[in-house]
Amino acid sequence: MIVGVPKEIKNHEYRVGLTPAAVQEFVKCGHEVLVQTNAGASIGFTDELYTNAGAIIIATPEEIFAKADMIVKVKEPQANECKMLRQGQTLYTYLHLAPDPVQTQLLVESGATCIAYETVTDHRGTLPLLAPMSEVAGRMSIQAGAHYLEKASGGSGTLLGGVPGVAPGKVLIIGGGVVGLNAAKMAMGLGADVTILDRSLNRLRELDDIFEGRLATVFSTSEAIDYHSSRADLVIGAVLVPGAAAPKLLNREHIKNMKPGSVVVDVAIDQGGCFETSKATTHQDPVYIIDDVVHYCVANMPGGVARTSTMALNNATLSFGLALANKGPKQAMLDDQHLLNGLNVHNGIVTYKAVADALGEKLGLIYLPAAEALNS
Repeated sequence: MIVGVPKEIKNHEYRVGLTPAAVQEFVKCGHEVLVQTNAGASIGFTDELYTNAGAIIIATPEEIFAKADMIVKVKEPQANECKMLRQGQTLYTYLHLAPDPVQTQLLVESGATCIAYETVTDHRGTLPLLAPMSEVAGRMSIQAGAHYLEKASGGSGTLLGGVPGVAPGKVLIIGGGVVGLNAAKMAMGLGADVTILDRSLNRLRELDDIFEGRLATVFSTSEAIDYHSSRADLVIGAVLVPGAAAPKLLNREHIKNMKPGSVVVDVAIDQGGCFETSKATTHQDPVYIIDDVVHYCVANMPGGVARTSTMALNNATLSFGLALANKGPKQAMLDDQHLLNGLNVHNGIVTYKAVADALGEKLGLIYLPAAEALNS
């Protein structure tokens, strides 16, 4: 198989689909890997390292898309990239389609087979290709929140850890999954006063055990969100419904009732955001203020620590990517239900129900379960 790795073009996105070490694994299995020049140069993965790993350096993305059987990326393809995809080609990357009708329509029109990292599953029922970026984003959310709480950055001037004689800042984390756990670790490490809301009692018990009762675990209700958000200095939105648009858990009234200079970080922004006032921002222009509350809604947050993120992502995606190349996409997915769960679009058909539920009526999409679509 010919595997293509174009340079990412989203604003301040420095991650790359394959590291030189991952390229070497594909080459060892007999595949040809095309890497766009300087695709990883900004994070220390030079063209020379890729060449030494067996890759062929290509000047333009157009040539990569034209020649490759499978495109491996990090972020969802932008409109001009979608238009370079073709029927019979495989796209392997993050997609986040449910809140993105334009991208969904373009991928359907391309006829390509589009596998989303964020919906691939494992035997534990978790999302192994989303987890590493959720770990990064959860940890970064506290770093970002702490920075924007500084007065010069628009915040209230609150130090999350406090000092002797001054109470620490209050952090509210909505969602106790991978993002929430990692945000809690960072916030606890800074000495903040941390509360996690979740609707799973089992998960709240697990978190209570992990942190040995040093943070507050609260069952998530509208009343709990009202009460705790109004007292928080920093709110982290960490909810996830796999493949679907995020529910809006913090509405405009909640934002109005928050303390002036408080900060909200919406880690669910890739799936449309879990705050009613959220809109996607970039690393170049990461924040805006509504009702004296600083909003940080960067849609590719892990791109800010692109070297760490790229290596963490490749650790998770490599085995599935090799299966796609070694067996061919159809056979690899039919042999592995967990990889099959990653299929979102195939040959003009939407194959992931949450995407079809969100956009099917609006776009007039055809939906079939993934296995049926592959065999149709």
